[in-house]
Amino acid sequence: MKNIIAKIEVLMMVSMLLLGCTGQSKQSKEKSAKSDTADIQVQQNDNKLLSTMELDNMKVTWIRDNANDRIMPLSLFPDATKAQIDSLSLQAGVPASVSTFLVEKDGKRILFDAGMGAPDSKLPEGLKALNINPSEIDYLYITHFHGDHIGGMMKDGVPVFPNAQVYVSKVEYDAWMKMPADKKSQVENTMKAYKDRIHQFAFGDTLPCDVVAMEAAGHTPGHTVFRTGNLLVIGDLMHGAALQLKYPEICATYDMDKSGAVKSRKHYVQYARENGLVIAGMHLPVPAFMK
Repeated sequence: MKNIIAKIEVLMMVSMLLLGCTGQSKQSKEKSAKSDTADIQVQQNDNKLLSTMELDNMKVTWIRDNANDRIMPLSLFPDATKAQIDSLSLQAGVPASVSTFLVEKDGKRILFDAGMGAPDSKLPEGLKALNINPSEIDYLYITHFHGDHIGGMMKDGVPVFPNAQVYVSKVEYDAWMKMPADKKSQVENTMKAYKDRIHQFAFGDTLPCDVVAMEAAGHTPGHTVFRTGNLLVIGDLMHGAALQLKYPEICATYDMDKSGAVKSRKHYVQYARENGLVIAGMHLPVPAFMK
C-alpha cells in the first residue's frame, strides 16, 4: 500500500507541475493573477486528520471526514481497461478520501461541504482540533447534494451549523427537488432544516468573501467548483485522481452525466494549469491538495 500511495503522490505532483468578505455581487470577476505554488508548505498533523496551508492572505485547512483508509474499488470505474490499471499499478484500487475544506478569510470561516455525517465521521473532531465550534462557521458552500457532502449538515434531525449561511446552486437545488421522493428525501429534509439561511446562486455569481461559483455540471446537474484567489475547490470532479488525471475520459459510476463530467474534468484541469491554482478535492487522497 505504501508503494501505491508513493506512486500516486509522484503522479499527482508531476501532473500538477505540468498543470504548471464582503457582500455578494451577481456577475463573476475571475482573477487572472497567477502564483507559483511550488513553494507552498502544507502542514499535516500527526493523525493525518488536518492539513493547513497559507495562501493569498487566507488560511486553508483540509479536514478528513473518513475514519478509515479510503480505497475506491475498480468496479467504480468500469470503463477503465486492465492495461490502464496495470500501467498505474492500481490493481488494489484507487486511494481517495472523503474531505472537507475550511477557509478562514477576511475574519470569516467558510466550510466547503460537510462530509458524510456518519457515526464515525471525523469532521466534528477536526473542527474541535482547530478549536472551532460548529456555531462559529459563517458560511457553508455546497458543491452538490450527494450524501457524503451534505450528510454532516444534520445530526439527530437538528442542524449542525446553527449560524451558517448556506449557499447552493439553483440548478442543483431545482434538479433534486424534481427527483423521486426516495432520492431527494435527505436533500429535502436538510434544505428545510436550513430554510431561513439557504441562498441559491447562479453560476458565475461571486459569493461572500470573494468566492466565485463556477459551473462543473456532469457529476450532478448543478455540480459546482469554487474559486477564491488561487484556490480551486473542485468537489467531485475526480473520484480517483491517480487514474483520472491520466485518463480523464474515465468516469466513476456516481457521475450522472458522463459526457458532462468528462468535459468539466478536462476543462478545470486545464484551467488550473493555465492559472497556477492549488486544487482542493473532496475525494483526492490525503491530504487532498494538488499543487
